[in-house]
Amino acid sequence: MFYFTFSQIMKQTTSNLFLIRPFRFFSNPETSVNNYFQANMFSENDFDVAKKALIEFDNFFKTLQRNHLNVFLFDDFEKPITPDCIFPNNWISTYQDGKIFIHSMFAKNRRLERRNDIISFLKQNFHVSKIFNDAELNEKNNQFLEGTGSLVLDRENKMAYMALSERSSYDLLVDFCQKTNFQAITFSAFQKPKKIIYHTNVMMSVCEKFSIVCLDSIVDVNEKKKVCDFLIKTKKEIISISLEQVNNFCGNVLGVKNKNGESLLVMSTNAFNSFTKNQKKIINRSCKIVHSPLDTIEKYGGGGARCMLAEIFLNKI
Repeated sequence: MFYFTFSQIMKQTTSNLFLIRPFRFFSNPETSVNNYFQANMFSENDFDVAKKALIEFDNFFKTLQRNHLNVFLFDDFEKPITPDCIFPNNWISTYQDGKIFIHSMFAKNRRLERRNDIISFLKQNFHVSKIFNDAELNEKNNQFLEGTGSLVLDRENKMAYMALSERSSYDLLVDFCQKTNFQAITFSAFQKPKKIIYHTNVMMSVCEKFSIVCLDSIVDVNEKKKVCDFLIKTKKEIISISLEQVNNFCGNVLGVKNKNGESLLVMSTNAFNSFTKNQKKIINRSCKIVHSPLDTIEKYGGGGARCMLAEIFLNKI
């Protein structure tokens, strides 16, 4: 029997991650309807874009390896065609008590990304206590919760931050929190007037010592205060980023811990170049910054480094 302790559940970061190497990356027309970070250029036969994305992906993978992260690599299949398979954190999330959640997806062609072979791999190599998979039922009801794209988790303090959107259902958040004993903190975030930010993780990241958040995107004064109050209460230093920095994926970053116990913050080179010197100074107090160029993936996929990283919080067998 597998036992876990409360201290294990409180861990905020992991060194175990998995990536999916794309077979055919291109700008997905089904996601562009509410992903305003994504270039509206759709062609699955744009082999130049696919080739550039693959080079970026491979360099990103090597960068993670050089920094002593334990990265499991899966290859995308030739069929079905899944242009956004490079962003696996949206369909699966894992937890230290052995839970796995399979998440519902807004775009129909993204639902094809869910892979039983990856779930089987996790079950064979890690302790799994329960798998929650109501994805297809929720999709039939037009309710979506796109994993750690929708959810920005403060795992140490059991808090789930979520910007409400077409891809992030309040009812599914409540259900998730009931099953995990997390506290829900909801708000609305806007990229432009009347343009809702599609995923929380493009405007917010919670790390061990600090939180990067675009407070300017939270237009409601009370909601902004609520988010700040929770961050202050949980002793997270607030690094406030601008909407321009959000557009450069400064919010789409992930705190991890490598096999040597070193705290890292993973981001794209685009994001790195957009942070101010003072912001980098604050980050470097507790994290080493690791970055790699992801310009093509960010432009045509509308997601960055954090979206590419699926965390494995399960305990190894």
